[in-house]
Amino acid sequence: MTHLKLPLLAMAFGIACLLSGCKTAPTSDSSTTTSTSAPASAQPAGDVIGTPGKNSKFTQLQLGMGMKEVTDLIGMPTDEGAYVTGKAFIPFYFGGDRYRHELVYKGQGRLVFAGGSVGNLGPGRLIRITHNENEPGYR
Repeated sequence: MTHLKLPLLAMAFGIACLLSGCKTAPTSDSSTTTSTSAPASAQPAGDVIGTPGKNSKFTQLQLGMGMKEVTDLIGMPTDEGAYVTGKAFIPFYFGGDRYRHELVYKGQGRLVFAGGSVGNLGPGRLIRITHNENEPGYR
C-alpha cells in the first residue's frame, strides 16, 4: 500500500505547483488604455542620422526598402562593401542580420542594409540612413 501513496503524493504535489503557478501569473489590467497607433513591429526598425542637405536624394528613401529599390530610385553608389555581424557566429541562429551591406554616396551620406537569414541570402533591407554633405564617397 505504501508504494501507491508515493505516486499519488507526487501527482498531488505537481498539481498544486501548477495551480499555484496559475494564481501568480500576471493578469491584464482593465484600467490600462490602448493606443491607436500602429504596433512597433509594423514599423521597420532602424536609424536616420543627421539632417539631409540641399537637393539630397536620401529624402526619397524610407527605412525597410530593398537595396534594388533604393538603387533604382537614387542611382548607383560611389562605393560599397559588406561585412558580417556577430550574429553570423552564433550557432543555430537562423534569423536575419547576419551581415550588413553599406552603400556610400559622395556628398550625400551612407546607407546600411541588413540581411542574411538562412534561406534568404538577398541583399536585405535598409536599416540606417546617415546624411552627410561632407561624405568623401569612399569606405
